Amino acid sequence: MTSRERITIVLNGGVPDRVPIHDSYWGSTIERWRREGLPKNISPDSYFGTEIVRIGGDYSLQFPTKLIEETDRYRTYIDSYGATRKDLKLSAGWTPQWLGFTIKSKDDWLKHKDRVKYNPSRISTSAVNSCRQAHAQGKFVVYSGHATFHPTWQKVGMENMFIWMKEEPEFIVDMFEAHTQLMIEMYDELKKLGAEFDGAWFSDDLGYRNAPLISPEMYRELIFPFHKQLCDHVAKDGLKTMLHSDGNVEPLIPHFLEAGISCLHPLEAKAGLDVRQLKPKYVDKLVLFGNIDVRQLAKTKEDIEAEISSKIPIAKEGGGYIYHSDHSVPDDISFANYKFALELVRKYGSY
Repeated sequence: MTSRERITIVLNGGVPDRVPIHDSYWGSTIERWRREGLPKNISPDSYFGTEIVRIGGDYSLQFPTKLIEETDRYRTYIDSYGATRKDLKLSAGWTPQWLGFTIKSKDDWLKHKDRVKYNPSRISTSAVNSCRQAHAQGKFVVYSGHATFHPTWQKVGMENMFIWMKEEPEFIVDMFEAHTQLMIEMYDELKKLGAEFDGAWFSDDLGYRNAPLISPEMYRELIFPFHKQLCDHVAKDGLKTMLHSDGNVEPLIPHFLEAGISCLHPLEAKAGLDVRQLKPKYVDKLVLFGNIDVRQLAKTKEDIEAEISSKIPIAKEGGGYIYHSDHSVPDDISFANYKFALELVRKYGSY
């Protein structure tokens, strides 16, 4: 069974031969694994057989990027969203700080709104070639990008956006609407060029450690219509939608389902989510994608097996589960530990 077949079966409520496997890795983790035995010319995705290929386009404001200062410790620059950033060099890679924004008011937005419009430079024929190559390898290909909330705060700052969502919601809704239209047009244009998608994967980081960043009521009023618009658009082609959100977003799950979301990722254990509790609630409604606690993968083999053996048999029952770490794999996890973990995923994830 190919990855494409396997994940299609899971997203449509069936039971495949085994739990599908996908994951994400820190750059510093890959560097460590190279020293510990990961072959030089093989990516972790190829080595471990991850099963999803994500393809999208450029949905930034396409401002010219400008380097302001760079040292061994940080890099300060203006990014393509018009934001001034200072990225600190840490073990996990460049960790960003946002210092300022070109869009500081509704008038600034109206001045630059045309930058959100579709133009041919936003997509490339190489994306179509990547799609074809992935299908030739049996991979499951998704149209991928940020949905609504996340790319908007990148333009204006999270604190500003929260204030405007409360005090000037029509301003923020206009930004949500423009971005959603761009995501739809890029999807349509990629299809015209020959891209064939098996699903959609949209990201919107709506959660913090203990709860969503906004109330269910605010989600329902301001974000839900645009999540639904995206889901409805790809559903016309028979595609299911996966949603990535960091943090504890459990109070939003009923609204996600109504919007048309079929699969939720990555189910952060560090934020209190647990597939063993979610499975009975959403057994035939939501595909669960992730939740393997990376803190346990950094410990002993006994700890790793306890994590995987206690979750995957419950999560996989009747289908409806895809393996992933509960966010991405950090560099305190050894190559040997991760190999052992995926051996266990295949052992406990077989049907």
